[in-house]
Order: sequence, then structure tokens, then C-alpha cells
Amino acid sequence: MGKPTWRTALSDRIPGGRDGRRMLTVTFVDRIGSGLWGATATLYFTYAAGLSTAEIGVLLAVSGSVGIAGPPLGGLLADRVPLRPLLIIVQLVRAVASLALLTTTDLGLLLAITSVGSLGDRAASVLTKLYATRVAGPDRVRYQAISRTAMNVGWAVGGLAAAAALTGGTVTVYRWLLIGDALSFLASALFTLGCAEPPSATRIAGTSTPAPSEPTPGDTAPSDSAPASEKTTAPTPWRDRRYLTYTASEAVLFLDDSVFKIGLPLWAVTATSAPHQLVPLLLVLNNVLVVLFQVPFARFGATPNTARTSLWPLASAFLLGGAALAASAVGAPWFAAVTLVLAATAFTVAEMLHATISWELSVVLAPPTAQGAYLGVHGLAQAVQRSVGPLAVTAAITAGPLGWLGLGAGLAAMCGAQRHLVRDRGDGALSVAPVTVSEH
Repeated sequence: MGKPTWRTALSDRIPGGRDGRRMLTVTFVDRIGSGLWGATATLYFTYAAGLSTAEIGVLLAVSGSVGIAGPPLGGLLADRVPLRPLLIIVQLVRAVASLALLTTTDLGLLLAITSVGSLGDRAASVLTKLYATRVAGPDRVRYQAISRTAMNVGWAVGGLAAAAALTGGTVTVYRWLLIGDALSFLASALFTLGCAEPPSATRIAGTSTPAPSEPTPGDTAPSDSAPASEKTTAPTPWRDRRYLTYTASEAVLFLDDSVFKIGLPLWAVTATSAPHQLVPLLLVLNNVLVVLFQVPFARFGATPNTARTSLWPLASAFLLGGAALAASAVGAPWFAAVTLVLAATAFTVAEMLHATISWELSVVLAPPTAQGAYLGVHGLAQAVQRSVGPLAVTAAITAGPLGWLGLGAGLAAMCGAQRHLVRDRGDGALSVAPVTVSEH
């Protein structure tokens, strides 16, 4: 046998085999398009569509609210139909929605189109997570870390490409960037077409009922000889109070997203003496740290017990980030700059820790036969945070340094509450049943 090449060695380190590697390509290409559009969406609606600031606000708020339905809807469907074609359809819907934006400047039509696109975006996110969970099996946390690295690199490539294109400063450029976003979804659909359908506990459970000619005499308890109607009845997350409470706590812990996108930039330019040029560098720092350290951070979610234990360092990172932001409001520019860098680093560490912990716990708390529905409900946490998070962060800014201290302490307290929620449950009770990770 010949000596393995560096490419073979690298491939062996990516869980999920060929399909895992292809889905990483899907993630990377998808995020390039998101980077192109995310950097120019407001500019497109302003200069190409001719909308006012108020109209853009309404557009984004309404479409974001509609998008909240995407995760539970996508997860519910994934438990009933094959995942791969469903993901392809969602990618195509996103592509059509992006191209449709080029056809009108009417606010009503734009509202409808962006709502469909938002619904597809949120559904695609949970479907991609579900595919990774199924194909990577017990190595799902490591796969998630590699996937997040691919996401951040894709975002960076798309953002840099958009920044370079915007030097032209014409309406035509905005349209071509939107076309690039649509093409990324088409490419993602094509790459997904080359992936295999991952094993699904839901459909296996629904089709593995033994023949009625093999009953066990005298056995009245549910067993392998139970009627199909009993075996195919999957639990629902909407009646699982523990999972719903867990999802609610997740919506709070995902606030690091709003802190970085809204809170930190606004605070830096309105309440500190740090130079404004520092703000984009803090966002670059976030991106670089995630690319470098997200994979090593996978160890913090290697098992359910490790994920629960890692909620303590997550709480510490939130506390440190809030305290650093509070301290940045006093002192000389150099002190403000140092504390802002410290805050950005702390919240990035929190982002990486929470991403790892959240991935593991959201999967192991879900019954294997309703994994899609449960992960869809968990996806509501990010969707709700995107709607409510900006209000929480701007409230902290309004309250001043004490607001940031309170936010950091509140996030730390939520980490403790979440750990209490999943306490005293052994790894066996939380782990995914083998049927979800074996080959069928």
C-alpha cells in the first residue's frame, strides 16, 4: 500500500467520509454567497430598489419574523421525507428568491420575496445541521467545529469580494452581487445532489415493524411486536417541557451574536474614546479567532458530560466580556482600545464555547425518532434572538457600563440555569441511540 498523501490524511480527519466533505463544500459555497449579500443588502435596497430607511427596517423586520417558522418547519419535514432532496429544494427556493429581488422595486412584493428567502435561510440552517448530525455520527461535535471554520472562511471570502466590488460604487455592482448570492445557492444544490441520503432513525423506526405472525405470547408491554401505530408515533418537542425550556435558555445565550453585530460597534463609537478604525478590526479579530480555534474547542463538547461542565467557562467568558465593555467607557483611548479588544476576545471565546456546547446538547436531548422536529424547535432559539437580541443589546447600551455588567452577569446566570436543567443525567441517558449513527 502506498504512502498516504497529505490530502488523504486531511480527508481522514473530517468526520462523515465523502458526504461529510461534500457538505463542508456546500457550507463554504453557501457562506460565500451570504457574505456577498450580507455586506450589500442594505445598499441594494437603498440604491437599487429605492427604499427609504424606514421601509428597509420594515422589510427586514417582517422577513425576519416570517423566517422564525423556518427551523421547526424544516425539522418537521425532515422527519417525514428524505433529507437530501429536501435540502436541495430549500436551496433552490433561496436561489429563486434572490433572483426574484431583481425583478421589482415594489415594497409589497419585496416583502413577500424576502420573507420566502428568510424562511429558506433558516430552514436550510437546521437541515444542514441535521445532515451533519446524521452523517458524522459520534464525531458530530468535531464536524460542527470544522463546519463553523468553513462558514467563517466562506463569510470572509464573500465579504472581501463584496468590498472589492463595491469600489465600483454603481447600482449594477449591487445587482451582480445579488446574482452571485443566488448562484451560490444553485451551486450548493448541485453539490448536495452528489451527497448520499444519511441514515435516519425516524424512517427506520417507521419501517422496521416485525411481521404480525411473530408475536410474543403474553407480552402486553410495548415491544418489537407492538402495532405499527405505536412504533411510528414519534414524540413531539412541543410537549417536552424540558426541551422547550432548554431552547428558551438558548435564545438568551445566543445573544453574543447581537453583541458583536450591534452592541460592540455602537458602544465603541458612542461611549468610548477608542478610534473608530478599531471597530472593523474587532470584527476581523472575531473571524480570525473562530477560524483558528473552533476545531480545538470541539473538545469542550466531546461528550454530554463535558458539554455540561463547559457551561462554567462559558459563564466566565460572558462575565469577562461584560466587565471589559463596561470598563472601556472610562480612561484614555489606549485603555479603551485594550478593553474593547479584551471584550471582543472574551465574547468570541463565548461564541466558540456555546456553539460547541449547544450542538452537542441540542442533539443528545432529542429523541432519535424525532430528531428533525426537535432540532427544528432548537433552531427557534437563534431565530428569536435575531428578533429580540437587538433590543436587549441596545438596552444595555442605554443603561451604560452597568448595563453591560448586568448583561454579562445575566448570561452567566443563564449558563448556570442551563446546567441545572440537564443535571444528574448520565451520558447514557442523553446520548443518541446507536440507530442514528450506524449504517443502514
